[in-house]
Amino acid sequence: MTDLTLARGKPDRTRLLRLLQDYGVYTGVLVLLLFNFAFTPHFASAENFRTQAVQVAPVLIVALGMALAIGTEGVDLSVGSVMALATSLLSLYLGYGPWIAVLIAVLAGAVVGVANGALIAFVGVQPIVATLALMVAGRGLALVLLPQLKDVHDPGLAALGSGAVLGVPYLVLIAAALALLVTFVMRRTTFGRHVLAVGDSRPAARLAGLPVRRVLVVVYVCSGALAAVAGVLATARLAASDPTSLGTLMELSAITAVVVGGTPLSGGRVRIGGTVAGAVLIQLLTTTLIKHDLPPSWTQIAQAAVIVLAVYAARERGGR
Repeated sequence: MTDLTLARGKPDRTRLLRLLQDYGVYTGVLVLLLFNFAFTPHFASAENFRTQAVQVAPVLIVALGMALAIGTEGVDLSVGSVMALATSLLSLYLGYGPWIAVLIAVLAGAVVGVANGALIAFVGVQPIVATLALMVAGRGLALVLLPQLKDVHDPGLAALGSGAVLGVPYLVLIAAALALLVTFVMRRTTFGRHVLAVGDSRPAARLAGLPVRRVLVVVYVCSGALAAVAGVLATARLAASDPTSLGTLMELSAITAVVVGGTPLSGGRVRIGGTVAGAVLIQLLTTTLIKHDLPPSWTQIAQAAVIVLAVYAARERGGR
């Protein structure tokens, strides 16, 4: 093989990896849609699309906060436990009115975010360790507050979970609004630029005079609050509080959506559009496997394979 052939092969491989990282998630969504249109009975129906959209909404909301954390070269493993804590508090304080209960649940998620951010920014604990500790503590506290499943009967929450505007469920509208809000923050605000700068190089951001600690705390507060919102919406949809199972493995789904969407684990970049597509991809992948009678364990295996592929593409691209 000549040197000229090698020189041509390397750029071609680099270009392929770049295309995979930038557009692979959209291609994956398209492929899964076409497959299901062709081989999955009753897939192309309005009711099915509505169901898929409602199911993906909590994952997307959690993934938005996860994208911010990963953008700072961190991670938030406590999101599933925050969802469980939110559903427990929602059930406990529902007697004071649904919106008071919702506010308390979201504030609790923000408090967990403050704890995560403080451990990372001021104590210097690694994000994976700090959020792992809160993941264990949060789930434990949720179970102490509400040891078992409890039905939630409230007209306001019932409307939130099952209501719609022009046929579009409230859950989907809320998820879309939050995605647009986070997109605006990352693209048009000083805070968004600070997030990317911190993720790109924390020492350089400090030397430039940026409020690194404050940025980190706010990022994890946002992640915790968004996870709590997802817990509230999931509770409203299910009409039940179940801290034992709600949010289980949600951190895996959120990380998958973010990484597959093109946000690198090395930080310095956040792709909200890709994160939305990544969440849709995970939902379609899960639906495809279930519709074709494969056990749920295959979904986790498939997600792991997708993560490995996405991280490989990012590392190879970054190394060139």
